[in-house]
Amino acid sequence: MPYSLENRLVVGVASSALFDLKRSDDYFNKYGEAKYRIYQDKRIDDTLAPGYAFPFIERLLSLNNLRGPEDPVVEVIILSKNDPSTGLRVMRSVKKHGLGISRAVFTQGQAPYKYIGSFDMSLFLSANRKDVDAATQMGFPAGHVLPSTAIYTGGDALRVAFDFDSVLGDDESEKVYQETSGDLARYYDYETANQDRPLSPGPLKRLLEDLNLIQELETTRQKYDKDYKPRLRISLITARSAPAHERAIRSLTQWGVTVNDAFFLGGIAKSKVLEVMRPHIFFDDQKSHLDPAAGFTAGVHVPYGIANKALVLNETQSAQPAVGAIDLITPQDGNKVEDLLTSAG
Repeated sequence: MPYSLENRLVVGVASSALFDLKRSDDYFNKYGEAKYRIYQDKRIDDTLAPGYAFPFIERLLSLNNLRGPEDPVVEVIILSKNDPSTGLRVMRSVKKHGLGISRAVFTQGQAPYKYIGSFDMSLFLSANRKDVDAATQMGFPAGHVLPSTAIYTGGDALRVAFDFDSVLGDDESEKVYQETSGDLARYYDYETANQDRPLSPGPLKRLLEDLNLIQELETTRQKYDKDYKPRLRISLITARSAPAHERAIRSLTQWGVTVNDAFFLGGIAKSKVLEVMRPHIFFDDQKSHLDPAAGFTAGVHVPYGIANKALVLNETQSAQPAVGAIDLITPQDGNKVEDLLTSAG
């Protein structure tokens, strides 16, 4: 009987996100594929060092003890551009690190993201921005793992943090801001008028839903194991503030998903919260929020929505990145974003 991926959280991770492949990539780019294959074969038992997504993946897999070994709640599948022979070092490193990963896809020189749908994945992580962009354009839930110097010590807790707009929810609100030419009063009027109507789900709503499944298992575990303490904690960190906060909360409720914490920062730097929280992963659609927090978390850029489309256009034109209303302003800041551009930059 085929192995079913139903009722599980399935994550695809590129070897470039799971392990530090800088030396390998440099060698490949310098000497080509034939010598690269020899290089990897000679080092097949040299264990690769952890990459930026490693702490998240390691702790996520540790939650599999919530169900029996024959029915894991988390399935991690490696998606790699390596060919099967050079991928052997990746799989041996997986074993040496004690990661519960047994499935992998190796597509020699070709992007493997087109198989995300085949495995019903809620998330694809890669250190290759082009692959993430392409996967996002195909409608898959993908994130670009950014460099991080964060260090996590002790315990097996897993802290996951999400931005809201263009991550959990779609980019409807940002589009409204753009269409009103930066008139914040009209933007907040729109959000208030639509506070009872949920946003459409964004690219990572399904991921949150699957994480909630794990939290339900933890709640069940607590009923018969009074000493058990939940390990997974989920936080929402958004630049929304009152009155726009209400639509975010109501959207989550109507989607049937929950978070443990919610931070409505209204333009306060997210890095201030991330420095204290130190989540093992933080998803945001704006790199301007991720880069300052690189010492506190593994940041994942989700290149979805109108703000990222504008960013691509601006980069092409060598202009400044687009800044969204939701990312900078509180209602008290006035009716126009222009007054804040200097301080925000």
